[in-house]
Amino acid sequence: MKNMKILMTAFIAGLGLLSFTTEAHDKNKLQKETVSKVKGYEVGDEAADFKLKNIDGKMISLSDFKTAKGFIVIFTCNHCPYAKKYEDRIIELDKKYKNQGYPVIAINPNDPNVQPEDGYKEMIDRAKQKGFTFPYLVDEGQKVYPQYGATKTPHVFVLQKEKGKNIVKYIGAIDNNYDNPNDVSEYYAQDAVNALIKGEPMKMTKTVAIGCTIKVKK
Repeated sequence: MKNMKILMTAFIAGLGLLSFTTEAHDKNKLQKETVSKVKGYEVGDEAADFKLKNIDGKMISLSDFKTAKGFIVIFTCNHCPYAKKYEDRIIELDKKYKNQGYPVIAINPNDPNVQPEDGYKEMIDRAKQKGFTFPYLVDEGQKVYPQYGATKTPHVFVLQKEKGKNIVKYIGAIDNNYDNPNDVSEYYAQDAVNALIKGEPMKMTKTVAIGCTIKVKK
């Protein structure tokens, strides 16, 4: 009888552990599916503000830039060959448009446990090495990039301030030649910002971002 009670107790405990494991697995699966199903912004949508840690340790939000007319938000990272190819061009975009009211805001969306080269310390080192002139923020918890619908590094979102809201005006690639800046014939992001500054219609409001996939926590 005593052995029967022990067996029953072990059986019930096993069922509880199985239930917990299944529940945890289902919850994790649901979280991943939720992230993958997030549609992200379309041109014309209002982009929500965020508060993310910069490489100097300060928390940065779009609302901190009181005089900005808009933003060139770029999801990028350290390790991706495409992102590396574009680093100098991203610096040039910031230098060219920051004083005209459209600063670059770079965000690293990758999970450092999946890609160690994209860790916070590595971000600091990379920014110093390249001489970044813009904030380089870390998307801790990977909460911001799904809101935007970013899928690649780099992935650009040009925003325009309208009545206190940040409206998405352009989504996609920086230009049409990641490999060689001398062979670029279409300057998508630059043309989008120029059109906003001049108050003219954009030739292109959406292109396909070319780059590495965002590294999501497993």
